Amino acid sequence: MIQLTRLNHQTYYLNPLLIETVESTPDTVITLVNGKKLLVKDSTDEVVERMTQFYQSIHLYSLPSRIISTSLLEEESD
Repeated sequence: MIQLTRLNHQTYYLNPLLIETVESTPDTVITLVNGKKLLVKDSTDEVVERMTQFYQSIHLYSLPSRIISTSLLEEESD
């Protein structure tokens, strides 16, 4: 789990395996695999760093296969 902060400064924890995208618009918007969007105070760099630390803590040093396979499918449809 990674710790995130809502815009009202309330903290919560999110399973990073549920994250599909992290965007800066200029607020940080996290889109989950179920389509739900979360708006957080943390920067995109902070979120990505926490995700990276999480993956390393479970000895997963590359992207989960669902992310890789999703990007390959998007490239094929172009």
